Amino acid sequence: MTLTPYQQLEQEFRRLHAFRGALSLLRWDAAVMMPRGSADVRGEQLAALETEHHALLTTPKVARLLERAEAASSQLDDWPLANLREMRRQRDHAIATPPSLIARLAKATARAEVFWVEAKKANDFKILAPHLAEVVNLVRDKAALLGQARGLAPYDALVDGFTPGISTEDIETIFKALARKLPGLVNQAIAVQAERPAVPLVGKFSASRQRALCTEVLKTLGFPFDRGRLDESEHPFTEGVPGDIRVTTRFDTSDPFSGLLGAVHETGHAMYDLGLPVEWRDQPVGRDRGMALEESQSLLFEMNLCRSRSFVKYLRPLLEKILNVNGVEWTEENLYRHLTRVRRSLIRMDADELTYPAHVMLRYELEKKILDGALPIADIPEAWNANLEQRLGLRPSSDVDGCLQDIHWAVGYFGYFPSYALGAVVAGQLNEALRAARPALDEEIAAGHFEGVLDWLRENVHGVGARLPVKELIKHATGKPLTAAAYLRYLEAKYLEVT
Repeated sequence: MTLTPYQQLEQEFRRLHAFRGALSLLRWDAAVMMPRGSADVRGEQLAALETEHHALLTTPKVARLLERAEAASSQLDDWPLANLREMRRQRDHAIATPPSLIARLAKATARAEVFWVEAKKANDFKILAPHLAEVVNLVRDKAALLGQARGLAPYDALVDGFTPGISTEDIETIFKALARKLPGLVNQAIAVQAERPAVPLVGKFSASRQRALCTEVLKTLGFPFDRGRLDESEHPFTEGVPGDIRVTTRFDTSDPFSGLLGAVHETGHAMYDLGLPVEWRDQPVGRDRGMALEESQSLLFEMNLCRSRSFVKYLRPLLEKILNVNGVEWTEENLYRHLTRVRRSLIRMDADELTYPAHVMLRYELEKKILDGALPIADIPEAWNANLEQRLGLRPSSDVDGCLQDIHWAVGYFGYFPSYALGAVVAGQLNEALRAARPALDEEIAAGHFEGVLDWLRENVHGVGARLPVKELIKHATGKPLTAAAYLRYLEAKYLEVT
């Protein structure tokens, strides 16, 4: 039987999906297992696959099939029609970026990632600086080309690449609402917590015991170890494709929670990917709906669900059993105070819910200046330190505690950072809707039952894939447009709680 143009496109995009999976696993291996000296070889491999993926997507054949399928689009149902729209979107993005630029960017970011690790070890930004400069120049070229093709400002084009349908106007609206409310809320929460300080958790907690704890918790959250792995890396991340998901975390033997919460955060990403519509797994419409939605899932798990009194009730017996701890500092109330402690800190990944957005807004402000040339690469450390001091009253004393703490710029992820704060806002909105739909949610979590959470998310978020634009998906899931209101209500109730 002769295939229609649309069916032929599905075949082409099935091949592209396979390339995406191979690229993802190569990136995972580079961060988890690859010898450091192999960076140039890996860069060549990534560049070859990226270039081939790009070539397949931009062939005249795909262009002809798209035109023919679009001409007959009235015959398609909702899902195939949305898939066709996403196919067109992917090709338009690809055709705007020449293969030579893609290859150069793949090599430059693979190299910069290695020097980022070296710079962190040496606590010296100057080691990374020339390699970051090369990445920035290439990202500028990419942003200009994408912006021209999409009719967007260069930075908007980068943001749109990570979270389709979100603009700097949306970001600014949300960030202004957060900037108005959060500084005062931080001060109030710190004052409230000063009246009931947490008892310190003293001791050493081996990485092997923490890993066993993570494995137990991740199983409870629904992570399928027959289709996924938990490993360690310098910077926690999630890679892979639905059906083969890799998550990583980083353990600190003096902190029993940082590795666990990092793993829980990444599991939120993984459960989103694993919950995407199976029948569309290898098609564009079966992908996630952008990084703000991805981050909303990781933050929903880490912050809204697992930094809660109900989760502590589930977790405390596991801590006693696996970490072999007991005493007054391991009571549910004291553990909850540790998990919800508000303090101004230097490191984004260690930040609490109230101060976290300040870290993101710092990066958002700086990366726009870096891309438009207003902030020279050499001046990044000082600009970072001054900005953080203005926002949180803290000044980093080292590059490791300042501009070297994140890998994102080294790997070319400009336009990504806003998705962290937007993700927190979306998570707050989803959390409010989830709790309205499941009044007994806290009892379920305390008993270690997350099936209801996953059922609701699969119906309202995961199972939608990329069928709806991001703002429509949020309204579909919560019944309300994207707004910071629910997130701010959640923060105020949680951190100004009177007990």
